Amino acid sequence: MEVILNRTIDNLGLEGDIVKVKPGYARNYLLPQKLALPLTRQNLARLQQQKESIQARLEREKMAAEALAAKLADVTIEIARRVGEDDRLFGSVTTADIAEKLKENGVEIDRKAIQLSEPIKTLGETKISIKIGYQMTADVTVQVIPEVVEQ
Repeated sequence: MEVILNRTIDNLGLEGDIVKVKPGYARNYLLPQKLALPLTRQNLARLQQQKESIQARLEREKMAAEALAAKLADVTIEIARRVGEDDRLFGSVTTADIAEKLKENGVEIDRKAIQLSEPIKTLGETKISIKIGYQMTADVTVQVIPEVVEQ
């Protein structure tokens, strides 16, 4: 089944694209969520009328994503955690911790955009990817350091 996308969907296409999907996916998810329209003459005519505004919006999203990527380039954040014997962490570093630290540095990122397969449980540097929109990602270095306990 062919549909016209109303929004950009990762791994499927950009807003305004005509894509072929399985009928069940379109019928049960894309159409009820208003993420897509069925490919008809009326919807195709509407797409042609909105083509310029869609292109302008996509261009703005791309520029915003590139600006955010430039801001995140070569960013290293330090997160201090308590450690026990053999430099083992008490707890772990999660996406929420990373998002909070980025917010302190002036970059507001949704924690769901941080691609972390599992929480960081060791000291040292870890490279993580962040989805920044327009199907782009940026790499950030997270450095986990031992917390200094004052007595």
